[in-house]
Amino acid sequence: MRYAVVIEKAEANYSAYVPDLPGCIATGASLQEVEAEIREAIAFHLDGMREDGLPIPAPTSTVEYIELAA
Repeated sequence: MRYAVVIEKAEANYSAYVPDLPGCIATGASLQEVEAEIREAIAFHLDGMREDGLPIPAPTSTVEYIELAA
């Protein structure tokens, strides 16, 4: 499966969340760290859902970048 991840720059670090998995979040000091942390968070989140007998949501979010003329 391929989930969309939103990564945002905060004052002193980065944060990430998965729109299709509410509550699945991570933080890191760098882009590389937050990407690694959100991968672990997704795996942990999905494992927890399986253990609880919950259905795994299919990825439905998409990401597009829109360019605007200056």
